[in-house]
Amino acid sequence: MPPRKNEKYKLPVPLPEGQVLDDTEGKQWILGKMIGSGGFGLIYLAFPTNKPDKDARHVIKVEYQENGPLFSELKFYQRAAKKDSIKKWIALKQLDYLGIPLFYGSGITEFKGRSYRFMVMERLGIDLQKISDQNGTFKKSTVLQLGIRMLDVLEYIHENEYVHGDIKAANLLLGYRNPDRVYLADYGLSYRYCPSGNHKQYQENPRKGHNGTIEFTSLDAHKGVALSRRSDLEILGYCLLRWLCGKLPWERNLKDPVAVQTAKTKYRFSSIPSCTAAVCWMSSLSQCLNGLLPEAELDAPKRAPGSMSYNVMKQQHLLVNRDLVERMLDNKFVLYLREDKRRLQNHNTIQHNKKTLEPRVFILATTALCS
Repeated sequence: MPPRKNEKYKLPVPLPEGQVLDDTEGKQWILGKMIGSGGFGLIYLAFPTNKPDKDARHVIKVEYQENGPLFSELKFYQRAAKKDSIKKWIALKQLDYLGIPLFYGSGITEFKGRSYRFMVMERLGIDLQKISDQNGTFKKSTVLQLGIRMLDVLEYIHENEYVHGDIKAANLLLGYRNPDRVYLADYGLSYRYCPSGNHKQYQENPRKGHNGTIEFTSLDAHKGVALSRRSDLEILGYCLLRWLCGKLPWERNLKDPVAVQTAKTKYRFSSIPSCTAAVCWMSSLSQCLNGLLPEAELDAPKRAPGSMSYNVMKQQHLLVNRDLVERMLDNKFVLYLREDKRRLQNHNTIQHNKKTLEPRVFILATTALCS
C-alpha cells in the first residue's frame, strides 16, 4: 500500500544492530551498524544470514512505512531497474557497467509498535560531495567522464519511463569494491514521466514551484512543471558546470528561489558576449536545452520513451569545431564513447558526420570550453 499523501515524514527510531529482517522473497538479512542518516531514512550495513562476512557488501535503507521517498525508490526498482533488465541493457549498449546501484530485496518489519519499510541495496563508497569538499573542483577529464557515465544512466532510466530529478554530487557515489566506477543513487524523488507510454502534460503550477535542490533544479521545476527528461539533462548540465568551475552564477541568491530562477533564465536564453568560460559553457548548454523545448513537453502526449532522439538534438545544436573534437580524441576519456567509437576514429568522418554525434560528445565538447 502506498504511503498517504500529505503525511509529514519523520526520521525513524533506529533499529537495533543484529536484528534479522525477512524480505518478501524469504531471504533473511542481519542489520550491521548504522552508517548514515538523512532526509527521512537510515542506512545500515547488512549481511545475508547464509553468507556471513566481516566486510559487508550490502546496505539496508530503512524508513517508516508511511514515509514516501523509499516507497518511490522501491517502485522505480521494481518497474524499471531489475538486475536482468540492467544486464541486458549493458550488453545491448556494449557498456562495461551501468551506474545504477543493484537492488537485492525489500520488505516490512516491526519495531516498538511501528512498521518500517526497508530495501536491501548494493553497498557503495564515498560520495562526490565529500570529495569535492576536500579537493574543491574536479579535473576536466574527471568531469568529462562523469558526464558520459551519467548520460549512460539517464538514457536507461528515461527509456524506462522514469526521470531521476535530483542529480547532484551527494547522490553520485563511487563503487565500494570498484572505486573507479561511479553510480547515480537515491531514486526517492524519481518520477514516472511517461506511464504506459503517455507523457505527462506540460502544466505550470506555481504552488509546486522551486522543488528539488535549488542550485541545480531545472527551470521547469521552478515553474512547478512535472519533471521530464529535459529536467534531468538541465540538472546534469548545472552539476557539470559546478564541478568544473567551482561555483554557479546564482549561488549567492540560494535563499531566494525566484532570483535563482531569474538567473537561470538569463543564462539559458541570453547570448551575452563574454570571454568567461562559464558563460561560454552556459551558452552551449542553452542550445541543447532550447532544442528540447518542443520535443520534451509542448507536444508531450505524442512523445513516448524512445521517441526522444539525442542524435537529432545534436544535429541541430552541437556546434563543435574540428580542432576541439581532435583534441578530445587524443585524450583517454574517448574510450568511454561506446556507441560513437567507430565514427570517431576517423577525423575526416567527424568533419562530415557532426549530425550523428551522440549526446556524450555534447557533454565532452561543452565542458571542454571551460578549460
